[in-house]
Amino acid sequence: MTVSVEPTTTTPHRDQTEQALRPHAEQAFAAELAALAAQDDRPRPARWKLSPWAVATYLLGGTLPDGTVITPKYVGPRRIVEVAVTTLATDRALLLLGVPGTAKTWVSEHLAAAVSGDSTLLVQGTAGTPEEAIRYGWNYARLLAHGPSRDALVPSPVMRAMAEGMTARVEELTRIPADVQDTLITILSEKTLPIPELGEEVQAVRGFNLIATANDRDRGVNDLSSALRRRFNTVVLPLPESADAEVDIVTRRVEQLGRSLDLPAAPDGIEEIRRVVTVFRELRDGVTADGRTKLKSPSGTLSTAEAISVVTNGLALATHFGDGVLRAGDVAAGILGAVVRDPAADRVVWQEYLETVVREREGWTDFYRACREVSA
Repeated sequence: MTVSVEPTTTTPHRDQTEQALRPHAEQAFAAELAALAAQDDRPRPARWKLSPWAVATYLLGGTLPDGTVITPKYVGPRRIVEVAVTTLATDRALLLLGVPGTAKTWVSEHLAAAVSGDSTLLVQGTAGTPEEAIRYGWNYARLLAHGPSRDALVPSPVMRAMAEGMTARVEELTRIPADVQDTLITILSEKTLPIPELGEEVQAVRGFNLIATANDRDRGVNDLSSALRRRFNTVVLPLPESADAEVDIVTRRVEQLGRSLDLPAAPDGIEEIRRVVTVFRELRDGVTADGRTKLKSPSGTLSTAEAISVVTNGLALATHFGDGVLRAGDVAAGILGAVVRDPAADRVVWQEYLETVVREREGWTDFYRACREVSA
């Protein structure tokens, strides 16, 4: 017997959305999604809100025939986005793999928002994620009072996505215990979720798919079984190819975060953003930008996401305790905290970088002094 799951999604009141610290993608970019839908005349897979072409345009940005500008949500190789979108249009699930800070969660959310109009069908993977988070749970008061029944069953986000033909998301899949991970095998291969307590099942309807993310530095934590890995098409999200691309990403995200935090724009802050990105890229790559000096790399990832955090925090410092202009002293402490994760080994790496690279770099005297001050 096949069991139905009643839709439980609700639309937040407009005032609630505007007051949210971090609106969901489908809320924050509702106007862009509506503009794309209105002008999208290409074929759409079952229950998709947009065509694959429009989904890719939503992520990569562009200008529509009526002049509407779609802002880029992901700055990177176009082919990567096209492969990810195409995967979701097939019966294969999508695994976004990459080092920390490569926008896996960000891309996952925006893909779900563009495809299904709802990015909230989410399972957050941790070492304590139970099987019920992927399959279903029970309302124990009703279970004890009346026994197993449809009213006592609590559907998971994955079950709801299957029943409604939508996109489910599983974050940090390799953090989830291996036996819980394998709960997905039947769901992804048979497109069904048995409910043996009721003698029923939920069959996925057309439009259902799943996006998972995983950190490739977590290999060995809870490696995916070969059976589960075969159910995914893996797309690797790389670090930004160039410093200019990374500066662009950091600038865009800082502007978005600044608006949500009521921080003023920092038109004069591009120089400090470029410095932060340069420091992160050089220490990450183990060599200076000109290729002349080899460097030791610290234990941290120094990801683009961390650079965004450093700059956003610096902008807040400049706003609340300065004159509103982002300067070296505003980002120095954040950089120190991102680089020096291991107090012993990383501090040596940082001090060596300061003295051999930053100190000698033309135009970086203020930056050197600010970093020395917070490192003392």
